[in-house]
Amino acid sequence: MDFLGILCLLILATTLAGHFAHRAGIPAVIGEILVGVIVGPAVLNWVHLTTLVQTFSDIGVVVLMFIGGLESNLALLRKYLRPAIIVAIIGVIFPVIIMGLASRLFQFSWFESLFIGVIFSATSVSISVEVLKEFKVLDTKEGATILGAAVADDIIGVILLSIMIAMMGGQGDVAQTNLGIVLVEQVGFFIGVFLVIKWVAPYLMALSDHLLMAASPTIMAIIICLGLAWLAELVGLSGAIGAFFAGVAIAQTDYQHVVDVSIEPVGYTTFIPLFFVSVGLNMTFKGVWQSLPFIVVMTVLGVLTKLWGCGLGAKVNGFSRRSNYLVGAGMISRGEMALITAQIGFSAHLLSNDYYSDIILVIIVVTMIAPFVLKNAIHRASQMTATHSTIEDN
Repeated sequence: MDFLGILCLLILATTLAGHFAHRAGIPAVIGEILVGVIVGPAVLNWVHLTTLVQTFSDIGVVVLMFIGGLESNLALLRKYLRPAIIVAIIGVIFPVIIMGLASRLFQFSWFESLFIGVIFSATSVSISVEVLKEFKVLDTKEGATILGAAVADDIIGVILLSIMIAMMGGQGDVAQTNLGIVLVEQVGFFIGVFLVIKWVAPYLMALSDHLLMAASPTIMAIIICLGLAWLAELVGLSGAIGAFFAGVAIAQTDYQHVVDVSIEPVGYTTFIPLFFVSVGLNMTFKGVWQSLPFIVVMTVLGVLTKLWGCGLGAKVNGFSRRSNYLVGAGMISRGEMALITAQIGFSAHLLSNDYYSDIILVIIVVTMIAPFVLKNAIHRASQMTATHSTIEDN
């Protein structure tokens, strides 16, 4: 089947899956991920993660996070920056230590065990953003904390990965990384982000009004989005982080609504569904029975270490019990960040070939569980809010 046929099949299947997931009260992303599992190598083997499918998926992550930034409240992000950093730090420590020690019980070397902990310290907030948007809680203190913590988590993950590769002497396809240079580049990136939000984006968006092109503000917004995503990848961060801050920058201008209305149809008709499908396409059940104890234990710990660790971080900042649960649930998803970390580490010989596919399977299963836990946390938080409102009314 050529790419256009694959694209038609996947868009049709994800549309139907999203519809029936909504009808069943399940987050739509679960239906879309399951499409990838069913049509991919795990079940029917009709569709594979080709270069074109992966490219559309990568664009989907960028567009999704850009929309997330567009719909975020910068004042809330600033207000909850400190809680976000604490949530991120504790949320990294828990999986590194607990999942690292658990890996030792399965006869991994100390170095491999530590690297497995680093893989599961990564948070991919893209899927959480979609669920938060779906249930209209993205623009809340919990949503702001989750988004801020995901950015900090990404930076910490890059630093840990760089340290481990440096300890290995830069073997394999990954060159030895100078950690000092990486940190300077990332600091420079965030200084650049500040300049874009404060001056560059408003100027470019105002300039777009004078361009003799249809939808010129949206075109300019896309240029800013792709530019920041590219720069983020250039300094070793996820392109999704750059896209998110591009959305935040556009949200501070008078063009936020125009761009949002224009971008959402583009993202949700093609690119974003393919991102969720690609998560499922990575799954395979080859050799799963032999590794089942390892997969089950690591999946449970993959959920609990973020749920408890990030929830503890929220508690330290004085959040309520329901908010702790919501923040922890929002940080469970691993997605593309953990997959990228695993792939880079595998290329650098930080992880043996024998367990690589098992680690990938655990990442995907944890990512599929995350929206269910997050939906439950949102439901509990909304019940508490409704109860408080009723008490106050009485």
